[in-house]
Amino acid sequence: MKAISEIWQTCPIPALNSSRDLIASLPREVVKAWLKALSDDQARRLLHDFPYWADPAQLPPLGDWLIWLFMGGRGAGKTRAGAEWIRARIAAGDERVALVGPTFSDVREVMIEGPSGLRALGPDEERPRYEASRKRLVWPNGAVGYAFSAEDPDGLRGPQYAACWGDEMAAWAKPQETLDILRMGLRLGAAPRLMVSTTPRPIPALKRLLTARGLVVTRRTTAQNIANLGEGFVEAMHDAYGASRLGRQELQGELIADPPGALFARDRIEAQTRMDVPPTLDRLVVAIDPPASSGPRSDECGIIVAGRIGDGAGARAVVLADLSFGPARPADWARTAISAFEGYEADCVIAESNQGGEMVASVLHTQAPGLPVRLVHASRGKQARAEPVAALYEAGRVEHAGHFPALVDQMCAFGSAEAGGGSPDRVDALVWAIFELLIRPRGMPRVRPV
Repeated sequence: MKAISEIWQTCPIPALNSSRDLIASLPREVVKAWLKALSDDQARRLLHDFPYWADPAQLPPLGDWLIWLFMGGRGAGKTRAGAEWIRARIAAGDERVALVGPTFSDVREVMIEGPSGLRALGPDEERPRYEASRKRLVWPNGAVGYAFSAEDPDGLRGPQYAACWGDEMAAWAKPQETLDILRMGLRLGAAPRLMVSTTPRPIPALKRLLTARGLVVTRRTTAQNIANLGEGFVEAMHDAYGASRLGRQELQGELIADPPGALFARDRIEAQTRMDVPPTLDRLVVAIDPPASSGPRSDECGIIVAGRIGDGAGARAVVLADLSFGPARPADWARTAISAFEGYEADCVIAESNQGGEMVASVLHTQAPGLPVRLVHASRGKQARAEPVAALYEAGRVEHAGHFPALVDQMCAFGSAEAGGGSPDRVDALVWAIFELLIRPRGMPRVRPV
C-alpha cells in the first residue's frame, strides 16, 4: 500500500467546514490507513477532540471578546457548543464556572445530564460528578461548576466566576436582571468570559445584548446539523414551517424583531398566510416598481403578482408571488414581468408613471408588443398610499398564498424610524397591486392604460 502522505497529496481538497469534513471527503483507503496508524490513545483523544469535529460556528471566535452569543435553530448544536466551551475552559485552568438555564431542571436535564451535556463529554476520567444537594458539578481536577436558574436572579449575587454559560436566554423568565447580576460576577482569572446560546426571540434583553461592547456572534441553522438529527426531521420541519416567522426563528435561528411604528403587523400577515392558491380568481395583475437606474448599486425592481376573489365590499386580494430582484437591467425585469403575466394568465401589468412610466411601457412593449400595461400616477407619498392597503390587511381582506420573507420583512419595517434609507420596492409594487384589485374600483388612483 502507498504511504499515507503519498496518497494524501493526490487527493483534491474541497471546500470544507471542519476537519471531519476533510476526512469524510477522502478515499476510503486513505481513511482506513490513517485510522489504522493511530494508537489507541490517539484514537480515543480524537473521538473527544471537539474542535476536530465541530462546525466553525460551534467554536469560540478568535479575538479579544467578552461575550460570545451563539444564535441557532432548534437542534443546531448550541448545547454541545456551550458544554464543550466550558469543558475547554476547565481544561485550561478555570476553577469556578457558572451554568445558567431557564430553570434548575433545564440546567440539570439539558446542560449537565443531557446527551450533549457536560457529563456526556470527554474521556470518562475527565468527566465531572453532579452533586444534586449542592447544585454543582465537580471535576476531577477540583474545578467546580454551579447551577443557577434564571427564575431567581438573586441567587447569582455574591459568588464570582471565571466563565459562565447561559443557555436558552430567550426563554429566561427574567433575562435582563439575570444577565446584569451574572455579568457582575464574572471577575475571576485573567480573562473572564460569558457564552450565551439561544434560539432567538425578539425580547428586549436579547436586543440590548446585541449592542454590548465586546460581543461576538455566531449563527447556525437546524439544517446545518442534519447529520446529528433524526432522519426526516429537518425536511418535516421545513415542510411545516418553512419561511414563516416561526420557521425562520426556530429553524434558521434568525432574530426577527419588527420596529415600532411600522404600518404592517407581522402576526397579522402570518395569520393570513395560506399555502394554497385559490382555485378561482376574478382578476389577476402583475405590479412593477422599477428602479430609477440599472447600475450595480441600483434599487431592486419590485414585482408582485396578486389576484382578487369576489367583487364589491366583500372582495379579497391574494398575493401569489414576490418576484422582486436586483440590481436589474430593464431587459431583465421586463422579461420577468412578462413571464409572470403569461405564467399566471394575468389581466394586466401595473407600473407607476412617476418613475419613467413611459419608459417602463416602452421596455415591456419592446419584448411583448400587445402586453396590456396600466400606468398609475402617484399623487401622494409612499406612506399615504400604503395606509389604506395596511388597513385592508388589518381588516383581513388581503392574504398571502405562501411565505414571502423578503417582502414581509420590508412590509414590517415600512413606516418605522428604523426602516432605513433604501427604497421599499417590494412594498411599492404590493401597494399598486392591491390598489388595482381592491381600491381602484372605487375611484382611486388615477389610471391611464397604454
